[in-house]
Amino acid sequence: MIKFLCFILTIILSGCTTVENTKILKIGTDATYPPFETVDVTTSKLVGFDIDLMTEICKRLGKEPEFIVVPFDGIISGLKQKKYDAVISAMTITDERKKEVSFSKPYYLAGQSIAVRKADKNIYGIEELKGKKIGVQLGTTGEMQAKSIKNTKVISYDNISAAFIDLENERIDAVINDMATTRAIITKKSDAFKIVGDVFTKEYYGIAVRKKDGELLAMINSALTELEKSGYLKNLKTK
Repeated sequence: MIKFLCFILTIILSGCTTVENTKILKIGTDATYPPFETVDVTTSKLVGFDIDLMTEICKRLGKEPEFIVVPFDGIISGLKQKKYDAVISAMTITDERKKEVSFSKPYYLAGQSIAVRKADKNIYGIEELKGKKIGVQLGTTGEMQAKSIKNTKVISYDNISAAFIDLENERIDAVINDMATTRAIITKKSDAFKIVGDVFTKEYYGIAVRKKDGELLAMINSALTELEKSGYLKNLKTK
């Protein structure tokens, strides 16, 4: 009888595996957002700030990262549906998102910027966007900011690269997007685009987990603190 009970208990416990005691950590990311997450066309591997950071965090947690590429607009719902255990995808910490998920401590300070065609001489900042067509990425804070500007037509895209293609082809007048990614895109096409005005928001990126995964969140925060103290985060930003 004792052996039988132990056998039953083993079966029960094997079904109680938590994120914290598994070897692999599944991470959702939208790999269309350089320099934070993108696919290297020569190697077909994921690269970027967030990829490096989460890989280093996993090392410190004794886990193997498994990145799962998903569209940004559905990335939180995928987390809640347990398709992955955490999200790192240049995601701004907002009060609205905090209703659905828990965020780590901030790891990056970002802000929204405005990009226009290089030859544009009419748009210098937010004021000139009134009455214009603005391209944004679906589900982002850039989309939220664009929609708050009166008398504009906001066009949302699945990824920000598509918005810049339409900007170059004069289908839209401007793109509102995170400064770092906009700068990365413009670096490759400086003859086509330029940034106008100043960064007009102050936003912090965080790593998201399900609300019930408090232990995992504490582990991630502890690793982030170590990476800050060691200088790793500062070096990664320089890279």
